[in-house]
Amino acid sequence: MYIKRNLTSYIKRMLTKFPIVSITGPRQSGKTTLLKKEFAHYKYFNLERIDHRQLIMNDPVGFLKTSGENIIFDEAQNYPDLFSYLQIFSDERNTPGQYILSGSQSFLLNEKILQSLAGRVSINHLLPFDVIELQEIKTDNVFEEIYNGFYPRVIEQGINPNDFYPSYLQTYIERDVRTLKAIGDLNTFTRFISLCAGRVGQILNISSLANDAGISVNTAKSWLSLLEASFIIYLLPPYYKNFNKRLIKSPKIYFYDTGLVCSLLGVTESNMIPTHYLYGNLFENLVISEIAKCQYYQGRNPGIYYWRDSNGVEIDCIMEKGNNDILAIEIKGGQTFSNDYLKNLKKLQKLNVKIDSKVIYTGEISTHISGIELITWKDFKSFLLKM
Repeated sequence: MYIKRNLTSYIKRMLTKFPIVSITGPRQSGKTTLLKKEFAHYKYFNLERIDHRQLIMNDPVGFLKTSGENIIFDEAQNYPDLFSYLQIFSDERNTPGQYILSGSQSFLLNEKILQSLAGRVSINHLLPFDVIELQEIKTDNVFEEIYNGFYPRVIEQGINPNDFYPSYLQTYIERDVRTLKAIGDLNTFTRFISLCAGRVGQILNISSLANDAGISVNTAKSWLSLLEASFIIYLLPPYYKNFNKRLIKSPKIYFYDTGLVCSLLGVTESNMIPTHYLYGNLFENLVISEIAKCQYYQGRNPGIYYWRDSNGVEIDCIMEKGNNDILAIEIKGGQTFSNDYLKNLKKLQKLNVKIDSKVIYTGEISTHISGIELITWKDFKSFLLKM
């Protein structure tokens, strides 16, 4: 079963404009499948394979000359010297769509791109499936969606999340973490990731996180950067424009996939989700990650923020719409509407800024109340399509 990815159309458009297109993202997010299905007319080389790598390394100039254009180099970061040769050949030919680079170790891949190919590459990110891609095959059971997550193997092959995510995490730590950082105690790093999962949807307190993990603050910062670069976590920055200066300045921590969070939290069945102490945070994470995916797949870096003032008034999601308009979203896991869902949005509206206010919740009725749009999880997919 092949599920078409929303990023595909944007990649194809970029191949008509740039000589090189890169696709990065976490392991197992479907990069290789997308490349082989959508770009079958490109010659494919996987540089994790020793034979493919040696074929190119023995005579890179001769290889690029005889192979011509339309080549995919998967896991391209495994042969760093290739990038300098690609710069030369792409400049000489001066035609769009010559090469596609992909890699799971996005930090290494992007580092090499910035060193040798800056200005020649369209950089794109493929994350696990989003709810729009899966709307034909998934239910609207939000608890199952949070628990299962969106990695292709879980969806397409029906692998139990309890079997997939622990193995995925082990593979990530043993392959990517060892390559990117000289981490002596991998058990401590694993515990660090679990501590991050326990703080999902919360304002990041690095000192507290470092103390609980038994590491220094600088080490915690370094490990957070590694998790960000690997598309494991996403740090949501605070919004500070236009309102007032008494604002919280620390980011909030989210994961790109809720299935991985559930595994780290020890959630073993979907029916544990609605009574879990972090259920509201998990639903918030689900909505934030879906908005981020939607923006990535349109070729945009996510312009998502949260807002919280010193009095504790908080808005879960803020986006700028242009013309100084603000889209403000409150995210609520409850199935029954409460007027409390609206109170912070109403407070924000009093600050004399143009605000389009929405509440996303898990109930059954989408409607408007007091100038605020109430959107159910089922209708959230339609909202994403309009973004």
